[in-house]
Amino acid sequence: MTQLQYISSILLALYFVGIMVVVLRAKKSTSAEDYFLAGRQLPFWALSITFIASWWGGGSAIDLVDHGFNQGISSFWIYGMPVLFSTFLMYLFSKAIRKIGTITQPQLMEARYNKKVAFLLSLLILIFMILGVATQAVVIGNFFQSFFDIDYKIAALLGTSIVLLYSFFGGFKGVVITDIIQFVFLLIAVVVLFVVAYQHSGGFERVQEIALEQNKPAFFSFFHNISNNLVFIITFGCSWMIQANIWQRISATKKPNDAKKMMSLAFFVFIPLYLIVTLTGVLSLGIFESVPQGGIVPAMIVKFMPVGLAAFIFVGLCSAIMSTMDSMINTGALVLSVDIYKSKINPSATNKQMVRMGKLATVFIALLGLLISLEIRSILRIAWIGSDFLATGAFVPLVLAFIWKAGNSKGAFASIIFGLIFSSYNMLVALGVKLPTAWEIASVEQALIGMVTSAVIFVGVSLLTKPETEKAVQFIEKAGMLKS
Repeated sequence: MTQLQYISSILLALYFVGIMVVVLRAKKSTSAEDYFLAGRQLPFWALSITFIASWWGGGSAIDLVDHGFNQGISSFWIYGMPVLFSTFLMYLFSKAIRKIGTITQPQLMEARYNKKVAFLLSLLILIFMILGVATQAVVIGNFFQSFFDIDYKIAALLGTSIVLLYSFFGGFKGVVITDIIQFVFLLIAVVVLFVVAYQHSGGFERVQEIALEQNKPAFFSFFHNISNNLVFIITFGCSWMIQANIWQRISATKKPNDAKKMMSLAFFVFIPLYLIVTLTGVLSLGIFESVPQGGIVPAMIVKFMPVGLAAFIFVGLCSAIMSTMDSMINTGALVLSVDIYKSKINPSATNKQMVRMGKLATVFIALLGLLISLEIRSILRIAWIGSDFLATGAFVPLVLAFIWKAGNSKGAFASIIFGLIFSSYNMLVALGVKLPTAWEIASVEQALIGMVTSAVIFVGVSLLTKPETEKAVQFIEKAGMLKS
């Protein structure tokens, strides 16, 4: 083991011990609302940070740098633009979501439609969250493998186990506390990486010269490859807007106005955060001839930083990946325990039983995500598959629930069923199963076909079947989207 690996191991161990001490010293959860929403007692700024940390995580801090090297400044569209689009949409709906006052999205769908629709949404959320955990397990597995020169499977298991332990004992409150700490670590790490990249690349003018020499005239064009990049806004943006772990944070605010303030603060903070990561990737063109094995970020840490600083930055980036993974695990466990266990299996479950079930569900979600990450190591592929399920299956009935009173449970049910079938078919093709398709997989065309068809089915079935106007009006009025 090198000196850097040795010091990094010690710092990571100390970091983990510190996180566990913080989590274990926190007040124990006594109910599902306490375990998953921290009793709705957290200030909006704390929830803003945990929201930012949930999205500005492993993919942003590590994967986006590699895309910046290959694609240039237009790689901002891969993560940055979908996040801004989603945050803006949630700003418009956040107050209404909080006014409804449910703990989970499926509970909200049951209040607006019925139990069947709520159950289908539970399945979609579980699929998305498990795949989200798998994505972050791949990121941390690749990161640990490159940094410590160990087997990928051991690396992924180690990283996932750390997150699982503090998520298991701390619940949502533990996630928020650790996310705030992790956000500070990540912010320092990303700024340092940018400075190092700038110093060793020769600056933006030198990078522009290199880009021209390599026949990349559009390297500094923000709108380069716009048609292909739009797919990220459509699929990632629409699925992230209804992402259950973010709605969980909206539901956890003390009052509806706090939810709106949380979204507003996050939107303006996201812009410089995603931009600095993108520019780090752009500058790396002046440092590397190609993306090193294991990624640009680990290579920069090892080659261009003194040992102490490199070890600190390593822990900071680890915390970034963990902050996204813990959010996915906690929300997946929330749906599994509240919307499936309590709703379908044990409606009379006590608070003590629900907390215990929440912990068991936390273990289940983490382990299933880990198993997927051991089989599929493409970060964007896993993220795309998960987002396709949520965007195609849930976006239309969930968003229109707040604004279209003619939408009914039969329309929502049919729309989600289509989304499940359509996305499952695309997933099989993406995984290599030879099936006929009339569209290119992971394309703008596929995203538009899926979402437009979902909308047509929802609207068409709703208009052709018995209306549920009274229930719809009550829900929309409660959300504050319709004045009585």
